[in-house]
Amino acid sequence: MKTIFVSGCYDLLHAGHVQFFEEARALGDHLVVCFASQDVLWRHKKRKSSLPDQHKAALLTSLRMVDEVVCGEDLTPGLDFETHFRRIRPDVLAVTADDQYGDVKRALCAELRVTYHVLPKTPPRFDPVSSSSIVRWVQAPQEAPLRVDFAGGWLDVPAFARPGAYVVNCAISPLVSLRDWPYERNAGLGGSGAWALLNGKEGVDAELQLGVGWQDPAVISESGLCVWRSGPRPVLDFKRNGDILQGLLALYWTGTPHDTPALRDLSRDYDRIAESGALAREGVLRGDLDQLAAGIDRYYQVQCDEGMVPLPTWDGTRACKYCGGGHGGYAVYLFTSAADRDRALSASTELRPIEPYCR
Repeated sequence: MKTIFVSGCYDLLHAGHVQFFEEARALGDHLVVCFASQDVLWRHKKRKSSLPDQHKAALLTSLRMVDEVVCGEDLTPGLDFETHFRRIRPDVLAVTADDQYGDVKRALCAELRVTYHVLPKTPPRFDPVSSSSIVRWVQAPQEAPLRVDFAGGWLDVPAFARPGAYVVNCAISPLVSLRDWPYERNAGLGGSGAWALLNGKEGVDAELQLGVGWQDPAVISESGLCVWRSGPRPVLDFKRNGDILQGLLALYWTGTPHDTPALRDLSRDYDRIAESGALAREGVLRGDLDQLAAGIDRYYQVQCDEGMVPLPTWDGTRACKYCGGGHGGYAVYLFTSAADRDRALSASTELRPIEPYCR
């Protein structure tokens, strides 16, 4: 009888594990699966096990291709299975091509004269997942806000970041979900960041890989009226709940979508963008809407100089600017009073009310 041995956390069983077990079992006649104990997971992965060890053992034992299940309790990193391995003395240790403990496993196999077999990558039968991605999916919120940016935009892109500068933005409602998205798409409201969060993904890295900035997933995850320090990664300077903006905000749909990554390298005045962030930060700090409006207006001047079409205004418009990269999408409006906003909403079907959102 040829015995095959595999080991891993197997914390949340998924189709990838089943495929690996089947391919390992095909190498011999008897498959032993060793899973890391709760204590090993806690010490080495810094997380709780998804199931008690007895339940996990029962699940693994029920798989038709698995002949024997043991629980690894040794505390040497990568070798939690060593005691069972020395006792069983299998013919083959099967591992995946990306095994991070290959060196210590090879050494153990060489000592015991066990064949170390790397299973080649084969096409997955289903979209690949991992235990950690399953956990993030389960923990993902059902709803998320989008965001409007008031000042300092583009200074969240690492290539354009400036020490001592600020990005000012605000999470907004109505909220969105995977099934209900009451806004236009590709519209400058941070939809890609919200989509990543709702799908249990790490939004900041995803945005940076697109060559744009981190402000969308940062404020959507944080919520509130936020001031961030310009830099390569999000660092919150301070925030408030946004009550000072209640009843005063609206979005204007320009009628055309926009693509922020495509606008990244256009020429623009980053000195004045930094000035806009400083003005808006002071307004948020003091709760002074005139000061916040000055920061918004300073940024809008930069957008007009960049070639964006001037936005329409209504009586009571305190300040306005394009959201995101501009040149289309939504524009955010700050009105002097709730009554002014209501009159503007009555005058235009392209305006819609929004409110600040803070968890």
